[in-house]
Amino acid sequence: MTQATSKAATKAPAKPPARTRRTRTRQALGEALLQLLTEKSFDRITVRDITARADIGYATFFRHYPDKETLLEDLVADEIDRLLSMAVPIVFTVDTLASAQALCAYMWEGRQLWSALLTGGAATRLKAEFVDQAQALAADLAREHAWLPGDLNVVFAVSATVEILAWWLKQEAPPPVEEIATVLDRLVIAPSTQFKQD
Repeated sequence: MTQATSKAATKAPAKPPARTRRTRTRQALGEALLQLLTEKSFDRITVRDITARADIGYATFFRHYPDKETLLEDLVADEIDRLLSMAVPIVFTVDTLASAQALCAYMWEGRQLWSALLTGGAATRLKAEFVDQAQALAADLAREHAWLPGDLNVVFAVSATVEILAWWLKQEAPPPVEEIATVLDRLVIAPSTQFKQD
């Protein structure tokens, strides 16, 4: 073995790229917050709780987020974005029931996360982010000659959807996905997509 090869062999492994480390840290903080939301309300969670659960230094938290509210907003925005990008196209290409079923199935698969977000003190922030993102989509998908202002339709539909889903996830014996999807479709999704003047 040459001297150059032996130096290379004993060289310490390279540090992971900063972006990868940053992503892992942010992911760990988000997962820690979600776990804590299943145990107590958001108002009772501290940054120290989050960093202890994530096994990350207290000061490190502040390199990524100025406060726990920003972490929650980031987490909620990502989840709502995933949810809407999956469910909204179905409404306009297939049918409203298929959209409701996709939305409910997605939430059921991630029910621990969604239950924590909807019932763990984050529902207000979740609803606000849901409305913001849905309004942006509604502006892109505006319908001509609507009798109902699009932003009012979005606020109503999102509020009703969040309340129905929160109720569903709180049940000791929740109705099956198909059943709650039918309820959601009949009460909210179908009426909200058929608001054109006759």
